[in-house]
Amino acid sequence: MASTVGCAKLRARDQLVKGVQEFKAGHYEQAVNHFQESIKLDPNYPTARLDLAAAYSYQVVPNLDTPDNLKIAQKALDGFNSVLKEDPNDLIALRQVASIHRNIKQYDAAKADELKIISLDGKDAEANYTIGVIDWTQAYKNATTILGAAGITDDGLGNVKKSKDVCAKLAEVNTPLVTEAQTYLQKAVDINPNYDDAMQYLNLNYRRKADLECGNDDARKADLAQADAWVVKATGARKANEAAKEKAHSGGVSMN
Repeated sequence: MASTVGCAKLRARDQLVKGVQEFKAGHYEQAVNHFQESIKLDPNYPTARLDLAAAYSYQVVPNLDTPDNLKIAQKALDGFNSVLKEDPNDLIALRQVASIHRNIKQYDAAKADELKIISLDGKDAEANYTIGVIDWTQAYKNATTILGAAGITDDGLGNVKKSKDVCAKLAEVNTPLVTEAQTYLQKAVDINPNYDDAMQYLNLNYRRKADLECGNDDARKADLAQADAWVVKATGARKANEAAKEKAHSGGVSMN
């Protein structure tokens, strides 16, 4: 009996290796087959379950709501959730679940996932950044919808031509989102001072904030000045990051 179990585990690991090879080659459907076979041979193999879920997740097309895409997303979520059932604090699985929820536009679930990640790792800049991006995305959609209904095309400069009623609608729906986005994006930069993507979204978020300065043109201009300042900071950080990558790649072959 022990010999049979040991043999099954060896075969399960062989299937896992083959699955990883297919995964790295971008052959995700073939990888799924190998990971499924690995789990069949060793049902308690956590690495195979995690890799199977990852293979499904790589087949999820962002922002696509078709039944087939949502079906694949659910398979990936089921896999990662089975891992989280065993270990609710598995950060790899949590980050994957958050990414899938975001990709299928389940933003409330994605934010809840990211908040759980932050509770486990307070220095996770990406989780803070992601919450900020989700908030900004929702605020942008609200803004373009409300402005569009009033016959206004968003100019990214506070849209001074909008009426008081339109501004009031924008302030009602977007103030909480813009405020929260500001908090989390700033936290991402505090954690990673060269986080150029977070800086770029701070620029965009200040432009959404400019929409909310109803009748206060000085405040609108101050928001736009902040937005422009973050563009400059983002450009500088991006250059510094690219220089650091180039330096790392030109370091030669280590003999250690």
